[in-house]
Amino acid sequence: STLNVGFLVGSIAIGYLADRFGRKLSFLMSWQLSGETRVFLCRREKHQRDYFVSVTEIVGVEFRRTVGVVYQMFFSVGILLLPLLAYFITDWRWLQVAITVPYIVFLSYYWFIPESPRWLLSQNKRSKAVKITRDMAKENQRSLSKKIETLSDDNADSTTASFMDLLRTPKMRKHTFILSFNWFTSAVVYQGLIMRLGILGGNVYIDFLISGLVEFPAAFLILFTIERIGRRLPFATANIVAGVSCFVTALIPDDLFWFKTVVACVGRLGITMTFEMVVFVNTELYPTFVRNFGVSVCSTLCDVGGIVAPFLLYRLAVIWLELPLIIFGILAFLAGGLVLLLPETKGVPLPDTIDDIEFPERAKQKIELRSRQLDNLLSNHVSSNKDPANV
Repeated sequence: STLNVGFLVGSIAIGYLADRFGRKLSFLMSWQLSGETRVFLCRREKHQRDYFVSVTEIVGVEFRRTVGVVYQMFFSVGILLLPLLAYFITDWRWLQVAITVPYIVFLSYYWFIPESPRWLLSQNKRSKAVKITRDMAKENQRSLSKKIETLSDDNADSTTASFMDLLRTPKMRKHTFILSFNWFTSAVVYQGLIMRLGILGGNVYIDFLISGLVEFPAAFLILFTIERIGRRLPFATANIVAGVSCFVTALIPDDLFWFKTVVACVGRLGITMTFEMVVFVNTELYPTFVRNFGVSVCSTLCDVGGIVAPFLLYRLAVIWLELPLIIFGILAFLAGGLVLLLPETKGVPLPDTIDDIEFPERAKQKIELRSRQLDNLLSNHVSSNKDPANV
């Protein structure tokens, strides 16, 4: 719980710094501070949140979700390596050293990771944004229109992120409440299921490994469904599956050990999907200038969930060992129902302003207008260049 208090303070501070001074600086700063203090982040926390926003803003819309989910799969790789390391390194201090040494590598990211062009535009730093965009196009062997020189953010002069931006308007307020509750539920259920392994009396290394293996199917299920079905339905379904699994696991007799383990793993699968989806759905429902701050504010409820989870698990388990699972199930069911109130974001460009959130039809019309202008520009270019090479 004390560790999660640190996560809570850090997520708010780093989120504000990311929107105020840039994604790159805050990302490097958070990694360096964690490396120096040798804090092991055994869950999806502020580094993942900060860098996920950068990934979302840099990658093209058609690959954004795939890259985001694959990025999170490396967390699952770490989950599988952890019990192996802990088995051979039995002293927790040396285990801390072993998992902290790789942090040094992240200092090299200063030369490899570009700042977010979207953030630069929101801060009226057009020349830097254009340079990074040109470098990206060159690397991808693409050509850019001369219109790139006129890139601008119409809302850049008034885009200082503040907490009230998340609550001032009706849809932003609704998004903030629902996403915050989902962050809270994901943390409580995810951490609760992991910590529950320690009170069941089995082999904690094997149990942790088995529960970690289900995180890979979660990532593949997300990749398979989000571009075919959308975000909202898989997100809600994952919550409901996790809730049902918690209820069923609580009611299965202990002598049906393997059946109980399988159902519990299904619950872990569902809540892992939820944890991975809440991150990128959160980024899709906030405009650029407040995106990182908004994700950080909502995800503070994740830290609150991390503070509550140990007390919820251990206090209620004294009354009845399976009582925490009933509470987990109720929270997951409620979270799934609330997700259905969110808008679908499949195929929708990242919003740049609050108006894009509050009036999505206007944003859609603006995009269609830009698309027609681009079509006209291309048509004129083709008609004025008879040489196929120029075309």
